[in-house]
Amino acid sequence: MRLRYVVPALTAVLLSGCGDSFTPVDLYMAKTPECRDWQEGSRYNLPRGVSISTTSPQVQADGSTEFTFVYLVPRGERAMFLSREFLVTAPHGPVLAKAELVSFYQRATNSRAEIVDVIPKVPDMLVAGATGDETIWRVRLRVKEKLPERYDVQPPAFEIALTKYPMRTFTYRYFVERKAPGLCS
Repeated sequence: MRLRYVVPALTAVLLSGCGDSFTPVDLYMAKTPECRDWQEGSRYNLPRGVSISTTSPQVQADGSTEFTFVYLVPRGERAMFLSREFLVTAPHGPVLAKAELVSFYQRATNSRAEIVDVIPKVPDMLVAGATGDETIWRVRLRVKEKLPERYDVQPPAFEIALTKYPMRTFTYRYFVERKAPGLCS
């Protein structure tokens, strides 16, 4: 008779320890309204060892701007995109442009950089390969529109292990002293 009460309680205790506790840190990169501090790069860690990082954008000769995002997915993990759009927005505002895909490729961390699999579109899901501890997924994006002095880039959010997670909004602005756009906080 007592077993009937012990089993549900024990099951609840065991299941409560199975999930990933995740508290998003700095979902919006800018710490001040001026966003005056240059950042060399930014990394956002998600549960189960998945992460996204980026550096300053590159302005091309034709006036377009290219962004590179790098996702790391540990062996045995996968992350599903909740959309396929990388949006450029005004700070906390409307969409200014949808970034176009230039290239999307993957390689294991233990393989040479020359050995990559190029993917023609943003995939539904990032799945780690079995040949390395982590799989690097590198996406290059281009925005043809002229961008304002300050803007945000919002990569798509993820679903990891059946749980949806928000994505960081990366903040950029033009730095006059550097004569270039960069990440800011």
